[in-house]
Amino acid sequence: MGAFEYVALDPKGKESKGLIEGDTPKHVRQILRDRHMLPVHVTEVAQKEAKRQRTFSLRSGISSAELAILTRQLASLSQSGLPLEEALLAVAQQNDQPRTKSILLGVRSRVMEGHTLADGLGEFPQAFPELYRATVGAGEQSGHLDVVLERLADYTEARQELRQQVTNAMIYPIALVSMAFAIIGFMLATVVPRIVSVFENAAGELPALTRWLIATSDFLRNHWLILMIAVAAAVYAIWWLLQQDGPKRSYHRFLLRTPITGRLTRGINTARFTRTLSILAGSGVPILDALKIAAEVIENLPMRDAVNEASLRVREGASISKSLAASKLFPPMMIHLIASGETGGKLEEMLSRTANYQEREVGGLIATLLGILQPLLIVLMGAVVMTIVLAILLPIFEINNLIR
Repeated sequence: MGAFEYVALDPKGKESKGLIEGDTPKHVRQILRDRHMLPVHVTEVAQKEAKRQRTFSLRSGISSAELAILTRQLASLSQSGLPLEEALLAVAQQNDQPRTKSILLGVRSRVMEGHTLADGLGEFPQAFPELYRATVGAGEQSGHLDVVLERLADYTEARQELRQQVTNAMIYPIALVSMAFAIIGFMLATVVPRIVSVFENAAGELPALTRWLIATSDFLRNHWLILMIAVAAAVYAIWWLLQQDGPKRSYHRFLLRTPITGRLTRGINTARFTRTLSILAGSGVPILDALKIAAEVIENLPMRDAVNEASLRVREGASISKSLAASKLFPPMMIHLIASGETGGKLEEMLSRTANYQEREVGGLIATLLGILQPLLIVLMGAVVMTIVLAILLPIFEINNLIR
């Protein structure tokens, strides 16, 4: 039995959409006819998601926030002793997002057919990443799925919290810069020309700052469309260039070399890696598979390559700490804690402690940078506005000379 999305017409001719479970599309159509509805379109959820993965889509899967919520709900219901298929149905019914609900019902249909939960999640790889599926599979094999789901819930919530922290920290600076550009552009395009036009017919020569302001204003008014196209083309060219492996790798390597962004990049990626490796190791996933999966959550390519190279050394018998230390890309604190965990048999605990430490350090660094950036942006915006005001006031101060 599978989950199907349908579009049908009721006896009054009104279109109705929804989800329904059935064996085949033909069976679903018959169910709709028994309900006195005329089926127009019936699509299996799994097939629709598979087709969506092969085409361009603005939304590729379930958001991290939704994944954190449904994982916590599923873990709570599983720990209460509710059968898995009933827990999936309950979580689906409580979800307000139609696509997420259809995906959960699709997973439930696979479970009811006799497949494991990991196999059901595997039907929707864009919604459930490899880390998620591998951890669930390890929990099912060990017979501790409820415990593993609880760990996954903690992991997804912690990752979502870190991402939200970074996003929130960037909202104010971006809004401030956007507003500054909008105000300055408006002044140069509309206000400045009206004010300085009274001086254009003056016999004397205008101050250099005023002439520069008039030239800038004229350029913006006459070439604003070309300027917007050029900026959009430049942004697209940079984005396209950073999609290529060589330039992208060079850019990521440059980020690691710079003092502030290097520390921030190392901290964020180290926190993601150690948190992921901790949850995988604690769920019973083999360490080599865990290293391979954990490497995929690292966005910085040189650091990801370092983990992949470390997994090869671990395969040959080397320790995890020494293998990771060879690249010199990870913080020394992480290496020492992992070495301590390997020696004392508490690798999972030390990985989790490393993740907590790195997340606190990243949070503190973001707060410090934000505290410096906000007043700096205000000062820069004030300096630009003051320059415009001076360019307008200087001819007024020299009005007598200009009249002569």
